[in-house]
Amino acid sequence: MLNYLWNGAAAAALMLVPASAHAAGNGAPSAMAASQGAAGAIEAFYAARRNAPLWFEGGRESVAARELVEILRRAPIDGLASGPQLAGRIEQTIAAARSGDRQAIAAAERMMSSAWVLYVQALRAPTEGMIYGDPGMPSASPQASIILRDTARAESLSAYLASVSAVNPTYAALRAAAYAELKAGAAQPSARLLANLERARAIPSDGRFVLVDAASQRLTMYEHGRPVDSMKVIVGKPKYATPMIASMIHYATLNPYWHVPDHLVRELIAANVVKKGVSYLKTQGYQVVSAYGDDAEILPPSSVDWKAVAAGKAMVKVRQLPGASNSLGAVKFPFANGEGIYLHDTPEKELFDQDQRTLSNGCIRLEDAQRFSRWLAGGELHASGSAPEQYIRLAKSVPIYVTYLTATPSGGSLSFREDVYGRDVQAQAKTAALR
Repeated sequence: MLNYLWNGAAAAALMLVPASAHAAGNGAPSAMAASQGAAGAIEAFYAARRNAPLWFEGGRESVAARELVEILRRAPIDGLASGPQLAGRIEQTIAAARSGDRQAIAAAERMMSSAWVLYVQALRAPTEGMIYGDPGMPSASPQASIILRDTARAESLSAYLASVSAVNPTYAALRAAAYAELKAGAAQPSARLLANLERARAIPSDGRFVLVDAASQRLTMYEHGRPVDSMKVIVGKPKYATPMIASMIHYATLNPYWHVPDHLVRELIAANVVKKGVSYLKTQGYQVVSAYGDDAEILPPSSVDWKAVAAGKAMVKVRQLPGASNSLGAVKFPFANGEGIYLHDTPEKELFDQDQRTLSNGCIRLEDAQRFSRWLAGGELHASGSAPEQYIRLAKSVPIYVTYLTATPSGGSLSFREDVYGRDVQAQAKTAALR
């Protein structure tokens, strides 16, 4: 009978799984999969703890139980549309459990654990439009069993709920602004604010990591979840917008080749060869190669129909040798993402004097690559001679998050930036289409 009541409570909660702000195809489980997986995990969780309560203390609901209700009431802003309904159901089960009836307490426990799982899965669903490039980066909502395990291990359940729901300081400030809009009479927060909430949700609350914000064109280094240093960066032009990425930096490359993207081979290099002759290639340190990699064969420039390349009728691979004119400077920092995006040094330091630094072809140029190297590797990185492509593995890999925040907290209010990539406009159009 006890298991039946527990399962009934879990089913009541799980049947309220909505079509949330996170699409199932973006890493969030479907409602049916979530229901089946979470119900089994919750049953196993309570069986392992011999039915010991998590949300009740001495036969009464804990402070954390009441805080969970409040968290669920605001959950639509966090991506869980059914939060208020779940809060109402939980209040009903808590009222029934105040009689001290063991089965009623069990039912309330199951309902609260089910709702908490749904909330955390919505909160930690992958950010829409973000590339999760490295296997070490979470690309799906956490499993119910992991959520329950971590919750049960918390020294203070109340403090743990507050920490998880806060996500990070940027997210907490944006959410507070969203509440303010609702209190001012808005039917829902602005699409722009919700879009920035979605992006900010991916930023960790703790640890050592790199954050690149393409909207402000800045890179910030974090220790223990706090910013410790920052610098300007150059990111992609609107035509070649730098994508949002979550990945890991495992190594640095000293004396890098620049493997020229196909469109620049056509638009820049071939056009200049046609105009100035093949001597342009030697002057700028370019080589025509059979492939990009250690087994690349150097080909004679005279074997290429440069007019056909410039016209887009033929393709050729070109790399630039290390040196003072190399577009990547002295060092680059690759990270998996499938789009060929990486951090790198640059010889064009004067470009950092510009206020708007959306100037690259997608990759991220560093204002001070040596300073970043010292923070990343814990010391200076030195090439062993002039040999190209020298790889220096980091003692410990560092997460990197490339995002796009057009709204950020500033002195107790929000600061808004130009939507140079048009992503906020896209979010507004999407929201309007759903109305």
